[in-house]
Parts: sequence; structure tokens; C-alpha cells
Amino acid sequence: MARTITRYADFWLHYLREHALPQTRALHYAGTALTLLFLGFAIVHGGWWWLAVPLAGYGFAWIGHFAVEHNRPATFTYPLWSLVSDFRMFFLWASGRLAPHLARAGVR
Repeated sequence: MARTITRYADFWLHYLREHALPQTRALHYAGTALTLLFLGFAIVHGGWWWLAVPLAGYGFAWIGHFAVEHNRPATFTYPLWSLVSDFRMFFLWASGRLAPHLARAGVR
């Protein structure tokens, strides 16, 4: 049985290792960007846009995990930490500050 992660700092490194392939991270970035866009539309227009918010984020991420990375999304075990980490990874990537975090996690 895998050990339970009890500290977010440990989870963050685990999360980055679960996103080791650049293609997986790219799918996450696309999904997160669409999530933010659709969230804006949902706030302004309401309606079915609220459904598009989680579908965009989880849809792209799960394709990355199942078809590219071939692992199980951390969302199933650590839903809140996974959500926080997805946005953290996205904004670190967008600001050009993700590389040191990947290196610390042992991801090339």
C-alpha cells in the first residue's frame, strides 16, 4: 500500500513527479487556461458556462494522465491539494518560475 501524504510540501513534489512529461503539463495548462476563461464567461453570462468550467480543467488533465503519462490523477486521492497544485503549476509556468520546482522534484 502506498504511503499517505500528510504535508502539502511533500504532496507538491509528488504532484510534479506525476506531471513529469511536458505533454501532460501542456494539457494541464490548456485545461487551466480554458477553466479560467470559462469561469469568466460563467460569471458574466451564467448558464451552461458553469458546466464548462470543471469539464475543461478535468477533461484536459485526465487525458494527459490516462493517455500520455499513464498514471492515476492525484485528484482521486487528494482533491483539494490537486486543485491548488494545478493552479500553482500553471502560474509558475506562466511566469517562467516552474523549472526550479521541477528540478527539486527530480523532473527533467
